[in-house]
Amino acid sequence: MSKIKLDFEGFLRRTFQKPLDAIAGFLLKLGITANFITLFGLVGDVVAAYLIARGMLLAGGLVAAFMAPLDAVDGALARKTGVVSKFGAFLDSVVDRYDEMILLAGVLFHFQSQPYTLGIMLTYAALCGSVLVSYTRARAEGLGFSGKAGFFSRIERAIVLILGLVFNQLLISVGIIAIMANVTALQRIIFVWKQSKQA
Repeated sequence: MSKIKLDFEGFLRRTFQKPLDAIAGFLLKLGITANFITLFGLVGDVVAAYLIARGMLLAGGLVAAFMAPLDAVDGALARKTGVVSKFGAFLDSVVDRYDEMILLAGVLFHFQSQPYTLGIMLTYAALCGSVLVSYTRARAEGLGFSGKAGFFSRIERAIVLILGLVFNQLLISVGIIAIMANVTALQRIIFVWKQSKQA
């Protein structure tokens, strides 16, 4: 499953490398920095979350879809400038977590305003799973293990959520994320456990 995930990410990188480099080159001429793009994406996701919370799912999904590629643009821009700093990488990772939590908070508020108990519980489970997918890898790598396992990383979760918003299938979307994100976290726990037995 990890191989499938890596192939998917590699496919996206190969497919969009040239347009991303072109966008990064244009932004570089305007004097825009990678960190600015990172923070701009965060502001955009706050807007998307607000729209989702207000029940404007299509509009929220379209804004989120527009903001999602910025996660790749900031990296391409950093490489173009030759300024790939540790803080920039740290900021990008932290903002990625905020992006996802903010969008799911908008979804949670949307379901709460109805109120829709099943939607609330699934969104909470999706949020927990999403956080744990990131945390298990970070904690594993902090202890000297590899945390790259599982098949439902942030990019897959973002795609599923955006599709659910755009096609008005939000409950199905958060249900998929709730299940698959927690399965991925469990995969990583097992992966680290196996490594610890070989250490």
